[in-house]
Amino acid sequence: MYTKEELFLAISTVIDPEVGFNLVEMGLIYDASCDDEGNAYIKMTLSTKACPMHQLIQQWVKEAVKKMAGIKSVEIDLVWEPEWNITMADDNVKKALGG
Repeated sequence: MYTKEELFLAISTVIDPEVGFNLVEMGLIYDASCDDEGNAYIKMTLSTKACPMHQLIQQWVKEAVKKMAGIKSVEIDLVWEPEWNITMADDNVKKALGG
């Protein structure tokens, strides 16, 4: 129904409030897919396990994907492997955060 790129584009509207960059450019979204019935699957991580906004950020991702026409459900798989580090971020993020 939707490509990985289209899902990433929707998720890129979610900004990490701590650093001010979106989750996609931060490199926090590892994978995304959607079946023909409108069930989306997002594999993601967070910058740290101690992030106090775990639930809120996941909710924002769900809401961003649910805005897409025809999406019925959004499953988030929050993983800690591979562990996120600054090298996974886009160059503009690395430069801004000193990575």
